[in-house]
Amino acid sequence: MRRRDPRARPPLRKSLLGRLLTVSALVASCSVAATAWLAVQTTSGAIRQEQGQNLSADAEIYNVLMQYAATHPDWSGVDDTVRKLAQHSGRRIALTTEDRRTLFDSAADRSTGPAANPLPAQSSAVVDPLSVDTALVPDAASAGADRVDPRAVGPFLLPAGERAELRRAADRSVKCLGALGIAANIVQSASGRPRVQFVGDPADSSMEDKCRTPETDAPTATERRALAALDQLADACLKRQGRTGVRLKLNPDLSWDRGHGQAADDPASTALAEAEVKAGKWTEATADKWAEAKKRAAAQSAADARSAKEKAGAEVGPITDSVPEVRSSGDDRAIASCVDSARREQLTAYVAAPALLFIDSPAAVSVPGFDLSPSNTARIAGVTALVLLLTVGASVIAGVRLVRPLRALTGAAQRMRDGLDSEPVPVGADNEIGRLTATFNDMALHRSRLEEQRKVMVSDVAHELRTPLSNIRGWLEAAQDGLAEPDPAFVASLLEEAVQLQHIIDDLQDLAAADAGALRLHREPVRIGELLGQVAAAHQARAEAAGVTLTVLRPAPGDPRPPLVDADPVRLRQAVSNLVSNAVRHTPPGGAVTLRAYATGSEDGGGGGGGGAGAGAGDARTADGDAGAGADGGAGDARAADGGGARTAGGGAGASVAVEVADTGSGIPAEHLPHVFDRFWRAEKSRNRSTGGSGLGLAIVLKLAEAHGGTASVESVVGEGSVFTVRVPVAGGPREDEEPPSRP
Repeated sequence: MRRRDPRARPPLRKSLLGRLLTVSALVASCSVAATAWLAVQTTSGAIRQEQGQNLSADAEIYNVLMQYAATHPDWSGVDDTVRKLAQHSGRRIALTTEDRRTLFDSAADRSTGPAANPLPAQSSAVVDPLSVDTALVPDAASAGADRVDPRAVGPFLLPAGERAELRRAADRSVKCLGALGIAANIVQSASGRPRVQFVGDPADSSMEDKCRTPETDAPTATERRALAALDQLADACLKRQGRTGVRLKLNPDLSWDRGHGQAADDPASTALAEAEVKAGKWTEATADKWAEAKKRAAAQSAADARSAKEKAGAEVGPITDSVPEVRSSGDDRAIASCVDSARREQLTAYVAAPALLFIDSPAAVSVPGFDLSPSNTARIAGVTALVLLLTVGASVIAGVRLVRPLRALTGAAQRMRDGLDSEPVPVGADNEIGRLTATFNDMALHRSRLEEQRKVMVSDVAHELRTPLSNIRGWLEAAQDGLAEPDPAFVASLLEEAVQLQHIIDDLQDLAAADAGALRLHREPVRIGELLGQVAAAHQARAEAAGVTLTVLRPAPGDPRPPLVDADPVRLRQAVSNLVSNAVRHTPPGGAVTLRAYATGSEDGGGGGGGGAGAGAGDARTADGDAGAGADGGAGDARAADGGGARTAGGGAGASVAVEVADTGSGIPAEHLPHVFDRFWRAEKSRNRSTGGSGLGLAIVLKLAEAHGGTASVESVVGEGSVFTVRVPVAGGPREDEEPPSRP
């Protein structure tokens, strides 16, 4: 299974950030959509309601002002009316002439100057009783096709006397109809003329005619004068068009005789009826006579029309045949246009001039505010609660999924703090938390190994210190008890144990200084060939005693010598001495230990992590320092029986010089190679001093190489031997066969 690189970032779709962004975007989208939908619904409803209220209020204001204009010749007394409307509606109302000269503005007192806020550019409506705005008039149909306000009656307004007389006549008609079983009421028009209005449709129109009086249909003196003036204005218009005049009738639509056989009232019958009404003799018989007279007049009118047809040579038909039209449709249209213009001309002197109406809020704010209704408030609260519930639910689900592995990591960390063994935390998806869990498991495993190494190191240090101390104590107790004589051999034995103890303490001190970064190096250009010769000379006697051949390989004639290295000669000699001492100890008699140095490039420089770590068993190989080197070292051969292996420790290097210490010893198995530079690591677990030293020599070699900016590595094949290599950077000066630069 391929191991995931914890330093590589996971893809956004798997990362914790991506999941949080997705959840946040989802919640935000739902919130925005719900809020927008609710705002649109609530605002639309409130605006429709507000518009309806404003339209109703505007129509009421317009209707009141239209009534004033229809019943007054000018706007001089409109102030009180506008002021009351403004107070009732709570809005600003202003009237201006068509050239925008202010007539009255409720937002300012005319005596103190104009309003502080200017009027809008567009007026709300035009108040003109001769041209009604049908969109604002509640009963727009009553204005008629000519759009003249029905309340504008002008000269047709009846005085009080005529109103009273007509009222009495209408009361008699209603009383008569009531006697016949017909329900009727009296309504009064804008001019003051009463009119009989039936509650329902009468069953027989002849019964209606019995109760109709001449006064209710005939125009009064005031109406005759106004009608005559209107006839004159209409006739003048028709004469300008070359048409004959007409006689208008007193009805709501001011109709005229179109030549269709309509009969005029019989003058004699009408005069007789009026006389009887004035004398108080109007009875049912009189009503029958008056109705019969109207029928005779209609028949006479039909006969006259028939005679006119005969004279024209037309075919005579039955009396019931339709009478041909005397006027054409074009004449009717011309008459209607002239009557309309005549009526407007007649009313102009009786109504107010057109005025511009402005309706606005008191502070001249174009859009009035509104309060939410309880239902809209409840909807907002409900949608808000739903969105909040969804948000909380999504957050809880996402939080639980995110917190669960974090809690597992927290529990494992607490168990580690308490010194308990912690099982690996399950690794989930390949995201930040999954990689954190994997890194935590690696850290826990590494910590467990370090803890195990610490325990082993403490045990090893105690053992290494106990052995010489026990020997010294034993010899001293024997001398105290008189069992041993303090002769030179006795003193030499105690000195040997003290030196061994001093070596262990020095090694531990060097490692502690290297770990703390306090290991001081006195660098200078060093000829590596001379240093190898010095180390070989120091170990020559021991090698010969062990039956091992110790040689230093020199470059062949003509080959370049290795360059000078920038190193501390004492520390570098200590590192090489540890390697040589270790190689001699683990090389059987007849074997050979070879030292050589050569230049390498950056590609040859070893790289890798510093220090060994891990577990495993090893062979009987450690390193003990000798007295001449002043250091102890231990390492085993690093080659496995099935092919061998290699181990490199320390930081990478550029151009460098490699120092090799090769032996023909037993070698080191491949599984032990990662641990040869560990402190107190020994393949021989019995820690027999004859087969190994303290186990600190190779660890010191690694630290010294790293302090110089180099590396330490090992290659080994079981049964063939091992090769330990230390690489240190070059000094950048001349080669060994040249003079080194002098230091100040």
